[in-house]
Amino acid sequence: MAPVPAFLDVRGISKSFPGVVALDQVSLLVERGAIHALIGENGAGKSTLMKVLDGIYTPNDGEILLDGRPVRIPNPFVALELGISMVHQEPKLCNPLSISENVFMGRLPLAAWGRVDWAEADRRTAELLERVGLDLDPRTPVEALSIAQRQLIQLAKALAFKARLIILDEPTASLTPVEVDRLFTIVRGLQADGVSFLYISHHLDEIFRIASRVTVLKDGRRVTTLDVASTSKDALIGLMVGRDLGERFPAKGRVPGRPVLEAREISGHGFRDASLTLRAGEILGLSGLVGAGRTELARALFGAAPISAGRILIDGEPVVLRSPADAIRKGVSYIAEDRRDGLFMPLSVRENIAFAAPEKHSRFGVLNSRKQAEQARAFIARLKVRTPHAEQPIAVLSGGNQQKCILARWLLKGVRVLILDEPTRGIDVGAKREIYALVDQLAREGIAVLLISSELPEILGMADRVLVMSDGRITGEVEGDRATEESLLALALPAQSIKQELHA
Repeated sequence: MAPVPAFLDVRGISKSFPGVVALDQVSLLVERGAIHALIGENGAGKSTLMKVLDGIYTPNDGEILLDGRPVRIPNPFVALELGISMVHQEPKLCNPLSISENVFMGRLPLAAWGRVDWAEADRRTAELLERVGLDLDPRTPVEALSIAQRQLIQLAKALAFKARLIILDEPTASLTPVEVDRLFTIVRGLQADGVSFLYISHHLDEIFRIASRVTVLKDGRRVTTLDVASTSKDALIGLMVGRDLGERFPAKGRVPGRPVLEAREISGHGFRDASLTLRAGEILGLSGLVGAGRTELARALFGAAPISAGRILIDGEPVVLRSPADAIRKGVSYIAEDRRDGLFMPLSVRENIAFAAPEKHSRFGVLNSRKQAEQARAFIARLKVRTPHAEQPIAVLSGGNQQKCILARWLLKGVRVLILDEPTRGIDVGAKREIYALVDQLAREGIAVLLISSELPEILGMADRVLVMSDGRITGEVEGDRATEESLLALALPAQSIKQELHA
């Protein structure tokens, strides 16, 4: 049988930034109609390579061939014209606009006298929606859609540009298992139509479900490319990290102390009648499907959203948290699901770490920049933040290292309660273990940790106790050593229809 010709041929691509070599002579072949996975730790170069293919970055060296012909991709518009489209982890859509307006943004079909032909736009959009398995009115505002639907709208938009190569960047990060299955069915259908995919994911189990080949990057270099059928999860982890990671989760054995934070039948937007007790030195897991109300509850505990009923207690005393500033003064901190909400991208690592605790490095309102730098360097060393120096812009750090910097900020502040909302979302397997070890260490030092996660193995591996939410309510509590994926999922499922879909 003749070999399938390569659609994309990346040859010796290099890209450098000040103080960082992001890509070093990386080569990659993607066959026509194939699903090719790209994996590696945060900082391995995956995002940089994708931005080169998407026309966001211009490489310093190397060449890109499509269908055997060299091409230059100076910007994303040229990438689209060449048939390369990227579906981002966070949907890049204009939420107030309709599906049709998003799909054909900037190139809506025109009728006579230059007027927009809305009927034609809606007709074409309906055809694309059918291809990605959505039965929606093309005039529906995107803001009314779920995250899973928005991901599929991005796919429809790519098909509107007649994409021949679609880059999927962590497409399942916010999806339920049912939604992941649906996405995979659609991707396989598009593959059968001849569309090629580059699939980026930190969920290695997905690689074995969806991809035929996998390329491993490490420190900006290509380690190897393998047939998925000829390798294993453990082998890929070894290639990614190049070191023995030992056990995935730290041994528990933590001894909880007195209650620090309590909620007694509190209600608010997205949750109701929620009660919990969080003790010093323990990790309390909060599980549930996307949309169950976990984040809304966490934001209320941090003073970022009001409560309409119930009481919050800290150290046994009722408190009123009108704002995050009130919570921080009481020793409560929160790391949001989207870490970008807690980062100041134009600023340096030093400035991001120092932001929440000006009292630690100033006197009478005068900043002691040398003391601030010393504190930042100390936390960089303690948390093993991979950065050339404290003045590095935090925007160029990997996701795992950005997360460590946010942790450092709260440790510098001296908090007693740490609320972590999806702390390892979009973080590679090696960085996850480092975050787990840090969180375990903080709990052993007496910090009370509320860990919110959609990854059941993460909850089971880290939590001393687990609360489960469904439809805005806490539906059960399970001791960590008795919890199983089945028991947590049974408490998380909100309706019989979902149960039936999961078993279908």
